[in-house]
Amino acid sequence: MAERREGAPPASLGPGQGVRVEESVVVNRTPAELFRLWRDLETMGRVFRHIERVVCGSSRRSHWVAHGPLGTHVEWDAEIINEVDNELIGWQSLPGSEVACAGSVRFEPTADGATRVHVLFRYDPPGGKIATAIASAFGADPSKTVADDLARFKRQVESGKVPTKDEVDIASEQSFPASDPPSWAGR
Repeated sequence: MAERREGAPPASLGPGQGVRVEESVVVNRTPAELFRLWRDLETMGRVFRHIERVVCGSSRRSHWVAHGPLGTHVEWDAEIINEVDNELIGWQSLPGSEVACAGSVRFEPTADGATRVHVLFRYDPPGGKIATAIASAFGADPSKTVADDLARFKRQVESGKVPTKDEVDIASEQSFPASDPPSWAGR
């Protein structure tokens, strides 16, 4: 387990602490299909626009990098702490992370064969309430961002366009084959 850095937030949040975000969307797919997609954390990192990248260290631990306010980046390590196949994934940040966060995603079947994807999490942004107020002044509303990302996720899943890790790797290799340097390299 990572050591807690000096001045870093705690690994998880206490009751009522931090910014609370709760959003859901109904997707015309089964809970099992959606659970598999969400469980592939690197793919999910490519679905949500505020996430720059996700690197999986193991089946339960991952490193996240997100776009922060005013062109900054924030990073945290997370661990899946609760998992029920096709129903629930729960996580929390690890000690030493720049962002303390904890949350879950639930996959609830609907009567018409679709699935309600319900996301609930809390996070304590770097800079705390002051940073949240500044971000809000510049139009950064975490609930709206998550709602927009869930709507995008729904469109991608229902159209069959969710980018898998293999597709992204293949596209990158085809864009810049090892034998051909990028055009800007010779400048």
